[in-house]
Amino acid sequence: MAEHDKTEHVWKLIEKLDICMLATHDGKAIRARPMSSHPKHEDNAIWFLTDVDAHKDEEIKRDPSVGVFYQTGSDFVSISGKAEVSNDRARIKQLFDTSAKAWWDDANDPRIRVLKVTPTMAEYWDGPGKVVAMAKMLGAAVTGKRPEIGENAKVRM
Repeated sequence: MAEHDKTEHVWKLIEKLDICMLATHDGKAIRARPMSSHPKHEDNAIWFLTDVDAHKDEEIKRDPSVGVFYQTGSDFVSISGKAEVSNDRARIKQLFDTSAKAWWDDANDPRIRVLKVTPTMAEYWDGPGKVVAMAKMLGAAVTGKRPEIGENAKVRM
């Protein structure tokens, strides 16, 4: 698969998903938490709504390098990128959806901030599904050959 096609594949995978794990560095350790994401290929960005009182905002100011991790079934995507936090009220209104209502009453809540992650690298693993993967691993154990369990690629974003 050509590099452009791999990049397109990454965007297709993450645009199907909602929840991911966002990892930041707190100065001593890596911290990850589940977040609702809004990947937008046309912006070359993954957008999040966050709260001004959240510690991740302070962590990102100290170190903007982040990891974003998605998984569905036997498909995995790991993204490295640079993050920034802003108070872009128009973007907040654009991104505010039903899941955001669990945290804030409406898009006008002054505590809401926008977190933008610009991907720099991605790696994905397309698995064949649990049953097929297990069968291939069993077959590999018997034959001593390494199993072919889907596609894996690293992609510059």
